[in-house]
Amino acid sequence: MPPRQISSTGEIPFTFPIQSLLQSIACIQLFHSISPFSLSSGKFYPLDLTEEQILSLAPDASSQKAGLGLAAPAKWVTRSYNDVAIWGECQGSGSKPYQTQIDTTNIAFKCSCPSRKFPCKHGLGLLLLYARQKNNFTGAEAPAWVAEWLAKRSEKQEKQAEKKDKPVDESAQAKRQQQRQSKVEDGIAELKTWIKDIIRNGLTGIPDKEPTFFQNMSRRMIDAQAPGLAGMIRNLGDTNFYTEGWQSVFMDQLLRLYMVAESFKHIQHFSEPLQQDVRTWIGFTQNQEALKEQTGMVDTWLVLAKQISEDDNVTTERNWLYGTNSNSYALVLQFIVRGQGAQLTLMPGMFIQAELVFYPSVLPMRAIIKRQINSNAATEFTGFSNWQQVLQHETDYNSKLPFRSERPYIIQQVTPVLYNGSWWLQDMEKNMMPVRNEQRRIWKLLSISGGNAVDVVVVGREQSYEPVGLWDRQEYHLL
Repeated sequence: MPPRQISSTGEIPFTFPIQSLLQSIACIQLFHSISPFSLSSGKFYPLDLTEEQILSLAPDASSQKAGLGLAAPAKWVTRSYNDVAIWGECQGSGSKPYQTQIDTTNIAFKCSCPSRKFPCKHGLGLLLLYARQKNNFTGAEAPAWVAEWLAKRSEKQEKQAEKKDKPVDESAQAKRQQQRQSKVEDGIAELKTWIKDIIRNGLTGIPDKEPTFFQNMSRRMIDAQAPGLAGMIRNLGDTNFYTEGWQSVFMDQLLRLYMVAESFKHIQHFSEPLQQDVRTWIGFTQNQEALKEQTGMVDTWLVLAKQISEDDNVTTERNWLYGTNSNSYALVLQFIVRGQGAQLTLMPGMFIQAELVFYPSVLPMRAIIKRQINSNAATEFTGFSNWQQVLQHETDYNSKLPFRSERPYIIQQVTPVLYNGSWWLQDMEKNMMPVRNEQRRIWKLLSISGGNAVDVVVVGREQSYEPVGLWDRQEYHLL
């Protein structure tokens, strides 16, 4: 549902229409870039963390609770720090205290406890204690167990640099690529027949389909080495058929799936960035080491939000960043196998000075961090002043890449409003946008904002947005 403008009498004089999926393919580019409006500046310092930011690193609620219980000086035998690390020894149930250490340059944790959670409760407790009572920590030279860990981290980075210098068997690589190309083409041919059968038979019987109807085709795409298409089919099967208007949601996803599949057949006629977009949606990966060879964008990046999802034993982190100088948005993905630690730790509200390299795309959004230095300086940031500007950008983006993913926006001074039994975000011009998944975040938004207008970060696309963070008295809060 598009944003609505409410008159003083409560009537709805007009709605602002957004281009439909198929219209956006055919339409010419009607809107140009809009100069964003300045927002209030935020303040954050890399080790001046709030408890909320630290607790957001916890793998689960029980770890949060346990970490809070260890955030007391009496729990720690030693507590020290230097320019690159924090460490301490926590007395556990055994005879020897657990040795806990935190790399503060690129926040990472290590602990001698037997827990398989990352970070463990000791790492969370030590960082919470440091955030609360820095004066209870002693500046010192790192002991051997800390220095050795830091050295191994540095050595690992050097080995990764050496690995990329090894020669590649180009002939064998080309053969593997051709074999995969054939598998993908065969899989897509079956997928297109499956989609056309759905259209021929109509949508009436779709809600009655067994889960295997979608699962089998998803598995077929895995066999065809097209994991991106498999994921799109799983999402199609996850449609909530009990909600009003599910047919539009289902058809929107089905058409996107068909466009990606059909685009692969004509990929040689596309520009290089668009070819990369199609290949990415199919499930082809890109060499990150090769990307790191390219010159990236250096900026002070504000971490807007972290979205976490789990599939089998793999946790996916979607970290949304905003470049305060370039006014650019970025998505940094991280995949964590259960039982293994994360290589990258980004906390919402954190400012980092970093060089990001964007994946090739018509609309570059996904990026990797080439190098990172935690920044003490918080800079000004900018955003949009109303929903109409957001929709103009959305129409522009859809005309360039109709099967793109969602993205973040910073919206200036919006107010949570209850209308017709649902929650909306109303801008300064009285245009309103419905809140997606409203029960997840609306109450925290209301408690922090007090129902007043605030600067909000949303993630979404077209007419569906979910608030993920806001500024209150120049302080950023994660929702």
